[in-house]
Amino acid sequence: MTNESPILLWFRKFTQFHCPDCGGEIGFHSRRRTFSERILLPIFLLQPVRCGECFRRDYRLIFTPVRQRLSEASGMIHAPTSAPADRDRNVA
Repeated sequence: MTNESPILLWFRKFTQFHCPDCGGEIGFHSRRRTFSERILLPIFLLQPVRCGECFRRDYRLIFTPVRQRLSEASGMIHAPTSAPADRDRNVA
């Protein structure tokens, strides 16, 4: 164990992502779900993040470097541009 000052340890905890469950070092932005996450978290400079390995959800300072959500980064979610050709079919 290193002899680092408590202030440096506290600062590192909030500026580097480190999952408390699995120890993963890769975090992703998570969607804001509730009123408190949408309105109150930004007031306290917090954001919801998710671990890339164990998927645990947590709150971190907005200054903590995390990656974009996978669906946003790869552009996998697209709105349909046109109706399907056989839209009149009744399929169960």
